[in-house]
Amino acid sequence: MATSPRTPLPDALTTEVVELIGEVVARFYEDYEEAAADHALTGAQARLLSLLSVEPLPMRKLAQKLKCEPSNVTGIVDRLESRGLVERRPDPADRRVKLAATTEEGSRVAKSLRESLRFAREPLAGLGEEERVVLRGLLRRMLRVE
Repeated sequence: MATSPRTPLPDALTTEVVELIGEVVARFYEDYEEAAADHALTGAQARLLSLLSVEPLPMRKLAQKLKCEPSNVTGIVDRLESRGLVERRPDPADRRVKLAATTEEGSRVAKSLRESLRFAREPLAGLGEEERVVLRGLLRRMLRVE
């Protein structure tokens, strides 16, 4: 039986970078949950509202982006719809498909959510523009690696 080549153990620098990324993710998540709660939203509701503030999406696409079952998305959309933050509308390309879209109030709440996220903004403000450009480039490269 052939053996696959082993992935080398990470060096100390790589290990530290991975740990720092984990800490950034944890702090961002904590800040995001707090911002959502300030708007009487769950984290999942806030993430869905944020996605829809960019463009209306079908339920199946929302489920893929949120990495959950379509039935969960239906419940989240139902709750946001009852608050007047989201509406369902027919897809102009295929009237059998329903799109979820933010209402004017939903767009306002999504914008307020983005503006209330302090964790990412505060440390980034301490970096110069060139440093932020480099960081953005590195993060984009990392996200393209699968």
